[in-house]
Amino acid sequence: MGQEPRTLPPSPNWYCSRCSDAVPGGLFGFAARTSVFLVRVGPGADAIPGTPPFRVIGELVGHTEKVSGFTFCHHPGQYNLCATSSDDGTVKIWDVETKTVVTEHALHQHTISALHWSPRVKDLVVSGDEKGVVFCYWLNRNDSQHLFIEPRTIFCLTCSPHHEDLVAIGYKNGIVVIIDISKKGEVMHRLRGHDDEIHSIAWCPLSGEDCLSINQEENSEEPEIPNGKVIAQTAVTKGCYLATGSKDQTIRIWSCSRGRGVMTLKLPFLKRRGGAVDPTVKERLWLTLHWPKDQPTQLVSSCFGGELLLWDLTQSWRRKYTLLSGSSEGQNHSRIVFNLCPLETEDDKQLLLSISMDRDVKCWDMATLECCWTLPSLGGFAYSLAFSPVDTGRLAIGVGDGMIRVWNTLSIKNNYDMKIFWQGVKSKVTALCWHPTKEGCLAFGTDDGKVGLYDTYSNKPPQISSTYHKKTVYSLAWGPPVPAVALGEGDRPSLTLYSCGGEGIVLQHNPWKLSGEAFDINKLIRDTNSIKYKLPVHTEISWKADGKIMALGNEDGSIEIFKVPNLKLICTIQQHHKLVNTISWHHEHGSQPELSYLMASGSNNAVIYVHNLQAVIESNPESPVTITEPYRTLSGHTAKITSLAWSPHHDGRLVSASYDGTAQVWDTLQEEPLCNFRGHRGRLLCVAWSPLDPDGIYSGADDFCVYKWLTSMQEHSRPPQGKKSIELEKKRLSQPKPKPKKKKKPTLRVPVRQELCDGNEEESVKESLGPIENGVSDQETEEEVREPEPPCGVTLAVSKEPIICTPAALGFEKSKSTINNKVTLLKKEVPKEKPEALIKKRKARSMLPLSTSLDHRSKEELHQDCLVLATAKHSKEPNEDVSADLEERFHLGLFTDRATLYRMVEVEGKGHLENGHPELFHQLMLWKGDLKGVLQTAAERGELTDNLVAMAPVAGYHVWVWAVEAFAKQLCFQDQHVKAASHLLSIHKVYEAVELLKSNHFYREAIAIAKARLRPEDPVIKDLYLSWGAVLEKDGHYALAAKCYLGATSAYDAAKVLAKKGDAASLRTAAELASIMGENELSASLALRCAQELLLARNWVGAQEALQLHTSLKGQRLVFCLLELLSKHLEENQLSEGKSSFSSYNAWPTDSEGSFVERVTAVWKSAFSLDSPEQYQAAFQQLQNIKYPSATNNTPSKQLLLHICHDLTLAVLSQEAGSWDAAVEGLLRAAIRSYDSGNFTIMQEVHSAFLPQGCDHLRDKLGDHQSPTTPAFKSLKAFFIYGRLYEFWWSLSGPCPESSVWVRAAHRSKTSAEQSQEVDSVSPEETDPKAPQPEPSRTPELDVRLTEEGEQMQNACKELLSEKHAGLQNAQRTVAEVQETLAEMIRQHQKSQLCQSTANGPDKNEPEQEEESLCHPQKQCKEEKNEPVSLPELTKRLTEANERIAKFPESIKTWPFPDVMECCLILLHIGSQCPSFMTQEMQQQAQELLQKYGNTEVYKRHYQTLYT
Repeated sequence: MGQEPRTLPPSPNWYCSRCSDAVPGGLFGFAARTSVFLVRVGPGADAIPGTPPFRVIGELVGHTEKVSGFTFCHHPGQYNLCATSSDDGTVKIWDVETKTVVTEHALHQHTISALHWSPRVKDLVVSGDEKGVVFCYWLNRNDSQHLFIEPRTIFCLTCSPHHEDLVAIGYKNGIVVIIDISKKGEVMHRLRGHDDEIHSIAWCPLSGEDCLSINQEENSEEPEIPNGKVIAQTAVTKGCYLATGSKDQTIRIWSCSRGRGVMTLKLPFLKRRGGAVDPTVKERLWLTLHWPKDQPTQLVSSCFGGELLLWDLTQSWRRKYTLLSGSSEGQNHSRIVFNLCPLETEDDKQLLLSISMDRDVKCWDMATLECCWTLPSLGGFAYSLAFSPVDTGRLAIGVGDGMIRVWNTLSIKNNYDMKIFWQGVKSKVTALCWHPTKEGCLAFGTDDGKVGLYDTYSNKPPQISSTYHKKTVYSLAWGPPVPAVALGEGDRPSLTLYSCGGEGIVLQHNPWKLSGEAFDINKLIRDTNSIKYKLPVHTEISWKADGKIMALGNEDGSIEIFKVPNLKLICTIQQHHKLVNTISWHHEHGSQPELSYLMASGSNNAVIYVHNLQAVIESNPESPVTITEPYRTLSGHTAKITSLAWSPHHDGRLVSASYDGTAQVWDTLQEEPLCNFRGHRGRLLCVAWSPLDPDGIYSGADDFCVYKWLTSMQEHSRPPQGKKSIELEKKRLSQPKPKPKKKKKPTLRVPVRQELCDGNEEESVKESLGPIENGVSDQETEEEVREPEPPCGVTLAVSKEPIICTPAALGFEKSKSTINNKVTLLKKEVPKEKPEALIKKRKARSMLPLSTSLDHRSKEELHQDCLVLATAKHSKEPNEDVSADLEERFHLGLFTDRATLYRMVEVEGKGHLENGHPELFHQLMLWKGDLKGVLQTAAERGELTDNLVAMAPVAGYHVWVWAVEAFAKQLCFQDQHVKAASHLLSIHKVYEAVELLKSNHFYREAIAIAKARLRPEDPVIKDLYLSWGAVLEKDGHYALAAKCYLGATSAYDAAKVLAKKGDAASLRTAAELASIMGENELSASLALRCAQELLLARNWVGAQEALQLHTSLKGQRLVFCLLELLSKHLEENQLSEGKSSFSSYNAWPTDSEGSFVERVTAVWKSAFSLDSPEQYQAAFQQLQNIKYPSATNNTPSKQLLLHICHDLTLAVLSQEAGSWDAAVEGLLRAAIRSYDSGNFTIMQEVHSAFLPQGCDHLRDKLGDHQSPTTPAFKSLKAFFIYGRLYEFWWSLSGPCPESSVWVRAAHRSKTSAEQSQEVDSVSPEETDPKAPQPEPSRTPELDVRLTEEGEQMQNACKELLSEKHAGLQNAQRTVAEVQETLAEMIRQHQKSQLCQSTANGPDKNEPEQEEESLCHPQKQCKEEKNEPVSLPELTKRLTEANERIAKFPESIKTWPFPDVMECCLILLHIGSQCPSFMTQEMQQQAQELLQKYGNTEVYKRHYQTLYT
């Protein structure tokens, strides 16, 4: 198994005559979508021994549309040059070594369809287009020639290898011409014989016509006709054969000297193994050719079903051919082959490379005619990646081309050992999940809502669940069966399959009985938890590894945690405020079992949150808990998160995939970005960590690629921001754009969740673009999508950058229901007025126009009429002649009997219908009295009118009801749904009218009718409100949606939807609404969120007003109050980060005289009426249950301040309530939090504000020395002295200790790491060049002050030199160091195994390594020593250190303590600057501690610096 990067590229483009090529030495390239992928073949590929010698080495990126042609320069010394043509109208010349464009031209006005680099002229590139125009381009002199030979589509062209001026061109209609470009494209030969598209032209590799023994008369099919012109035989045209392959199923060999065909080879129908020939096989043919250089008597061609044939041209009359790889089963392509290109490797092997519709690139050895290797490729987005938990290393890939790939990534013989599954899929594969224990059992979900199970070890078609989702399947998970599932009696499967679909439903499928109905788990959730409100729309499901906990992610950004067996809701996480795309639980086999409670989640926001659910799950609360604080926050991506995966090899290491085009590896425990992969050219959709390679990660994207990449080889450590991000965006914009299609409306769907959109999967080309803000969904369509035209009143800004206008961005759902209605109403109503106005002026149309015109004929005719009429009236018996006359003169029916009148009416009626006047026909029928017939005819023809329906009651009640229903149907066809509903109401069909309006999105009208005509408690009304609310919510009309939910008496949903916008105003309104409706818990969480939003804007007044909405938030009001006073205090001392002039502070009366704590309690008393110990105790109880995660270097300062103030509030409340133990713990937590975050300034401010006189008064309050809080007090005091120690040290070095900026800068450089606290114990001048220099001379007064201070400090500092704590910290450092060494050993082992081809990797990594060594002293020390440490030695060290830690009493381990080694170094530094400060005893103690416990290199180095 090789640790090296791998690429699974997009499929080569189809239906191109030359979109792949190769040059001697082993470089092969093929066009895929808008770029060209390069593959190194042969010894130069540096493949792992034993695996096929090829490697995908790069991509040529620059075209914006499909690449239609690719050709290398075949001149020695110029093998690095190649040319591409594209549907974007350009021909580009590239240098493959630098992967850059050398030059380009855009001469063609039409789509380029053929391209070739002349094998005779080293700088000539010839191209042809669909209109028949040929351009010759000489790149060295940047010159071109325009030739127009035939006004028809060129399909292929090939330059002669023997004469520099000859080019053969094949056309769509089967004509082949040979032209001379030196004679302005004069046609030398016009070769007729094919009658369909010419797919390929190959010149014989030998000039002259001696290589084939063909008799002149042999080909009897070809008539001897002159080819247009009689051309004198010249040396130019003499002697060369040409082969052409056509869609007409024949290969023809032509003689240039004779200008005619000399041989015709008809493709054989080869019986496919395992079945008859596909009946459609004849239509699906592409006939491509290769004439081997060293074998002029042989010709390779493609065949009907993907087979390759080697023809023997010496025995053409026998039609002799050999099937390539004829003996091996399954080695051939399974579908038509488009291109063949020869390649000679460095070790002189003759290979042939083929690309096919089956999406495989195959390499054939021409010596053995066997397939050497296959490179698979992807024809759609890579939506899903899943490693099998049973068959390690087997990776399933779900692709948008309707196929599942299962890649055996561990195969020793084949890097791309892949099996393809397509039966029963028939749609984009959007989700995959392997069964946790059953081998080869793979569940898949598709874009059209299908869920199925494949057995990947058999060739059987998959089992498909009989229950489909209405929309895309977004995720699948195996979990225990929940009890309510109707699995029948007897045995039940230990695991069932859960699927989450785009409509927001999670279904449970029984894998033993997929034909049975799947169970909607919402029913069980609703019953178990007695939920009355509307359940959220689910978008993600994830089971914890132990199968006891299920997490559901929702469209509103919430995550719900359920416990088996009844899915009891134990917790709701309100963190994301946009749709949740992915949830991932930490694995259970780490060194710290409690990490398995970590759950990472990503949404349409760019921030990843990690929550630690250990406390909640273990406490099993009676009522659901709401969590609003994350354990860790990972910020850095700039677009939505689509996938997350924990490393199975590390603790707390996570990789994320994002729409910003990158994948990011994080150390979640430190909130630190480790490395960033930027190899994709699209938005990432999935990511998976290799189960066996700790350094390897697989990622898939909408660029049709899957990459395996190594974390150790990435030069970037975090996602691109600012300019880099823009560059990445530009890179992605070079992906194909949607093309306009004529007179075709866009197929638009706006799915609920992340975009699952492929381009035209068949052609692998057209693609919709651009990450859309906040994940508003893209267009998702298999067709080429044109940009939708904006609806009325919407104008689009035009910019130079291409704008992709998505339906979502234009509010398309809304436009369907509202804007279009307005348009149709206008169209229908305005024209009504005109005809009426015109009718008044114009004479009314005659009802009997034909009869009237017959009565205005010549006098003779009129006289004849009279005679015929007289005869008819007079004759008593019917006379045939008279009848014939009357039939001819039908207008006389007016004067004879009824039967003749009816005939006259019938003729007149037909005339009206033919002339387009059905209303006159209807009136004539009414005159006859046939009202029912009129209505039936009109209904059949869709010509019912208001007038007709109004007359219908005359024919009876039933006829009237039937007519109204028919008219309503007709109106629906005419898109007049509101009018149709009104007519249904006229026959008392209220429910039908309401349903009609609802199904056509006329919710407003439907509700108006329902409220007016139905009982108030009718469930239909509630259903209408909820349906309309859901549509409005989807379109972002949250306020109107909230009204709908209120109308349906669903206050909970109303508040939730109002809060979706996430801004302070919306959250406040939502909180007030929830409060009014009695949803207290929701109201409180929304009010708190609102306050936190206002806090970010420093709007203190608004934050307090928001918290005032709910009594349960009184404790939070106190925290915010203290935070405000502290921020004000910091601002006054100019210590606030980013001092803000627009802070709106509350006008609280503060007494500036007293201590800070007194000021706080005074405000609490005046503003919150807090003055008795009972009230303080109650507030303390309210706040103490809220736990915030520990701080790291990456915790944002505003968040850090809020958390610190929470601890300080608890401390002050305890102090006021007389509970001094809790007060000490609160103060200590605040100090530790600021210490952990590396924010020395805040730590010192907390000390000066809350411990102005030091800690002594607290000792008095605690009293008993055996108090359980004594260790906490000692830690607090130690941190206090630690801060004072630094200030004292700095005061020795500089005259202005109050210069906070300098203080903080100096500290920042000091505490780059956290627990081990490596100290840069050098003077501030060395650390920070901007630091103020110490004055050369001090005043005597200052020296005196320092001396006094020194005396106080001396006694205090002894407490910092605690041997117990030094021993504990030393043991903890040893554990960390051993773990780091182990990780480093694994990394070094992988690096040593890396292929030498990645030699540039270490160079790229150098800056990163340098940076790392600054942060990791242990690592640096190892590198300096270069001492190899054996694994048993490391294990021994680890065991000993853990044993030492176990021996320390819990009281010491519970509370952190400042780094004792650091304190020793600072004291020794102070002693060197101010010898009177350090007593001999202290100095000796510090040195002993350093010698005993300071065995880490950084301490040794500083210690040596001090004493040398």
